[in-house]
Amino acid sequence: MKLSRRQFTKLASGGLAFASLPATLMKAGLAAEEPIKVGNILDQTGGLNIYSMKQIQAVAMAVDEINEGGGLLGRPLELVFYDAQSNNQLYSQYATQALLRDQVKVIHGGITSSSREVMRPIVQRFGGLLFYNSLYEGGVCDRRHVSTGMVPGQQLDALCPYVVNELGGKKGYILAADYNYGHITAKWLQKYIRDLGGEDLGVEFIPLDVSNFAPIIARIQEAGPDVVWSALVGAAHISFYRQFHATVGKDEIMLAGTTYAVGREQLELTPEEGEGIVIATSFVDDLQTEAAQDFVARFKAYTGEDDFIGEYGEYGYRGVSIWAEAVTKAGSAEPDAVIDALGGVSIEGAGGLYTIDEQTNHNTMNIHIARQGANRRFEIIRSFEQQPPVDTQLVCNLIENPNDTTQYVVEVE
Repeated sequence: MKLSRRQFTKLASGGLAFASLPATLMKAGLAAEEPIKVGNILDQTGGLNIYSMKQIQAVAMAVDEINEGGGLLGRPLELVFYDAQSNNQLYSQYATQALLRDQVKVIHGGITSSSREVMRPIVQRFGGLLFYNSLYEGGVCDRRHVSTGMVPGQQLDALCPYVVNELGGKKGYILAADYNYGHITAKWLQKYIRDLGGEDLGVEFIPLDVSNFAPIIARIQEAGPDVVWSALVGAAHISFYRQFHATVGKDEIMLAGTTYAVGREQLELTPEEGEGIVIATSFVDDLQTEAAQDFVARFKAYTGEDDFIGEYGEYGYRGVSIWAEAVTKAGSAEPDAVIDALGGVSIEGAGGLYTIDEQTNHNTMNIHIARQGANRRFEIIRSFEQQPPVDTQLVCNLIENPNDTTQYVVEVE
């Protein structure tokens, strides 16, 4: 992983402290100032690192750009990175170390919902602030938790009506990763499908280490759905798309994904294996807007890499940028001051306008339905402007209940 213009030193805690080079800090007038420490806990290694690699770089890029622009509150940012290795025990360990030993003012971290739920109680206990820069199943109501990614009331609210009503996907078969994200997302899919007059013919939960989908594909063929809904996660699950293409094929049964392409899965598949898969996203490299193309160009120049960035990479840059705007608004990097300032904070990002909803600490954003083409790129089918996190708004009100720390889960009969 290239982190241009950076130096790093090993911390006693086991983290890596990244800092802009002294010449950069001198030029910005920051060399003598006490840094604001920013924690970043992600999977540089492990089976889920397909989601993290671009986000690690994007967080570093955001920190570097802020330092080059004069820092925050006249102070430089120091990025402390911890490799959680796709291990929730390490997420717990590093969240504690980041807050207690390394004294970070914010943690940007977590890929899976299980890793988030490991860190949230620790952040609560030690009075920290967690930016969870990931799409997830929604429902977390916690003033110390900020969600910058999509939730079902944004993603599925756009995708399900399109697939069920416009593409004819009335009969669905759901495959989901076997942990809290998959279980709760499957419930949301069932709810949307049924509310739209469709039918869910089957739901299967797949452990993260499973790569043989032959028995599952046989059951799908027997059920005869119009569409398979994939909420699969991780490197092993990429095998499903390859095996599905080799047996059933998307001409026979459609594929729609809630997580497809966020781990840049299409780069591991042949163009034919991914062609035609339908997704809903808040950012994709192929957005033909000036802001999106500027971000892609700057990212490639920063990393020296010329490949697909994807939504999870942009999430990392988005999270740091929103946090920095809240710090500026608060006039302080202390977590409680930033939390009080978060409501209504807006930035113009690569995917459009991002605004933090004060009621939920979730992000209002643009949502795009897209289909993968034959060249691994995505065609934007339809866009929805400024979609609020309506699912979480139904159950969470941090203005009235600031001490709520519940994750609310949709119920399906």
